[in-house]
Amino acid sequence: MQILGLESLVFGAEDMAAARTYLLDYGLDEHDAGPAGGTYEAADGTSVVLRHASDASLPPSNAPSPNLRETIYGVPSQAVLEEIAAELSKDREVRTDTEGTIHAVDDGGFALGFRVTRRRKFELPLLRFNVPGQSPGRGVNECAASKTEIIRPRTLSHVVYFVPDVKKAEAFYKDRLGFRVTDRFIGLGPFMRPAGTLDHHNLFMIQSFNSHMVGMNHFTFHLGSGHEVLHAGWRFAQRGYKSFWGPGRHIMGSNYFWYFNSPFGGTMEFDADMDLHDDAWTPREMLPGADNSQIFLFEAKDKWAPGE
Repeated sequence: MQILGLESLVFGAEDMAAARTYLLDYGLDEHDAGPAGGTYEAADGTSVVLRHASDASLPPSNAPSPNLRETIYGVPSQAVLEEIAAELSKDREVRTDTEGTIHAVDDGGFALGFRVTRRRKFELPLLRFNVPGQSPGRGVNECAASKTEIIRPRTLSHVVYFVPDVKKAEAFYKDRLGFRVTDRFIGLGPFMRPAGTLDHHNLFMIQSFNSHMVGMNHFTFHLGSGHEVLHAGWRFAQRGYKSFWGPGRHIMGSNYFWYFNSPFGGTMEFDADMDLHDDAWTPREMLPGADNSQIFLFEAKDKWAPGE
């Protein structure tokens, strides 16, 4: 099944004003804002949909509020959408809404939907780097560092779930929806990508070991570079948002990261430069732990200059 990747994440929030400000400060563009909530888009149109946790139109929550209420994936055509609906209808309820999006629940208890993608092409300034031994990436006298640079999230990257039975959840995405396992933390869970993308993962699932490990762990959008992760994260921290983990760089996926506490029931990450894998890739297996979780990790501190 040619599922392209994440299209939209739908959240039920408790503090709507704080959630809205958070998404705007993260760099997303606001659309369709009103008393019921709004849609917050990256450059390609992938989005977060914000609703109040009590909104009756939301799927039932599988975790304490606030939390993720639905994960929506994009597909390239109506034919693929109908293929998914037919497959899932074999053993669960599948509902189609007035916009043509189909809705169901996965084997981990998470609501999920599928729709013909609304992603759009976008143009942002070309990211260029000067590397000794290679042709110059930037022109002579062209400076890279700018306090006023605009950093835009480009596309939804991935979402991470705590699940009660990781083997069952993995089998659902692999056998029913055609996801591939790219890597695995032994005893913890798989990194998975749908067939329509080469991104290392759109989905990572973590085995829940107690009743408190439920719902979404984190989610993120791709930025353009490791520099953008650092600069966007620095700005975010200066606005008062609390850093949870990072900045650093993962081993599984190789993506730069910086996680922050959020009003969505989990953390939200800045992410960039993820590995790409095709079907020739052999998944790695590693023991979970700090040495295998990141290749390096830093912690932000206040600005400093010599003599201060």
